[in-house]
Amino acid sequence: MEPQSAFQFHGNWKELAPILFTNLLLTIVTLGFYRFWGTTRVRQYLWSQTQFIDDRLEWTGTGKELFIGFMMATFLIIVPLVGLQFLAQYLAVNGSAGLSSLLTVVFYFGFLYLSGFAIYRGLRYRLGRTYWRGIRGGSDDPGFSYGWAATWKTFVGGMLLGILVPWSMKELWNDRWNRMSFGPHKFESNVTMDGLLGRWLIAYAVIFASIIGVVVIMATLMATISFGDVGDVPNAAMIIPFIVAIFGVYFLIGLAFLAYYALFYRSAVRGLSLHTLDFDFKARTMDWLKLAIGDIALVIFTLGIGSIFLSYRHWKFFITHMEAYGEINVDELTQSKTERSKHGEGLMDAFDVGAI
Repeated sequence: MEPQSAFQFHGNWKELAPILFTNLLLTIVTLGFYRFWGTTRVRQYLWSQTQFIDDRLEWTGTGKELFIGFMMATFLIIVPLVGLQFLAQYLAVNGSAGLSSLLTVVFYFGFLYLSGFAIYRGLRYRLGRTYWRGIRGGSDDPGFSYGWAATWKTFVGGMLLGILVPWSMKELWNDRWNRMSFGPHKFESNVTMDGLLGRWLIAYAVIFASIIGVVVIMATLMATISFGDVGDVPNAAMIIPFIVAIFGVYFLIGLAFLAYYALFYRSAVRGLSLHTLDFDFKARTMDWLKLAIGDIALVIFTLGIGSIFLSYRHWKFFITHMEAYGEINVDELTQSKTERSKHGEGLMDAFDVGAI
């Protein structure tokens, strides 16, 4: 008999379905406003069905927090950024190309900063609203310095055609988690580059090989048309292989990057520890591929309605493959003294970024 995992998920999609369909209906009726409260209801269910060792998690966030956070992010940050972009376009049209270029650069780096800041604040908020045995997580670091780190590290990662992206990702993961804590203990993250760059370069090689393949197929198709009779037009026998090749290219590129991300996420979680606990993540590329194909099939064959179950599938996937090793002295656990965020992950929601 296999030893029991430290993480267990007891939820069932049939139990969650009434909540999800109610959320969908109320979100439509309220023109989208209810989705913040709907998100809270879903998280309350998912957290309550997740067991870590001998107790279940508890989600204490509220829909009001998410709504206020989103509204603040939208009107104080997103609207000014969009206005800045429109101003840059207006100046470009009216002959002020230099000033327009400057504003575009400001917009780009501002977007990088706020995206990183949003991811950090979202993680901080979720840890602060997650309880286990009455203990929560969080961070006293508001994340402003992390935003700057995310800006320059993301920029550097994108240099040299993105070759340094793995370095950027592992640096930001370490930086983010090393600022977090749970109860009286701080997280420690020490992800290395072992294997990441090689897997990333394989993904790059697949891209270039796929591009060359598409060019060859297109050239062959055009040559066939050119050397045919004047009245000839491409028929199904010629077009279908081309379409199949295009879809094949997209699949191979997606699979290559999925293989990289599977390795990165395993490495990232394995590099994470909390006091005497070490974490692990078991999912490999094939597991991620099955998840992705299942998501696509669910959305397509339900005409989009099945998308409401994606959060359930992703959470179950995460918990099912998550593992922890070590011992916990419950008597040492005390409540976190970190400051709780007053608002939800509005900026992350506004930028449409998140984590599993």
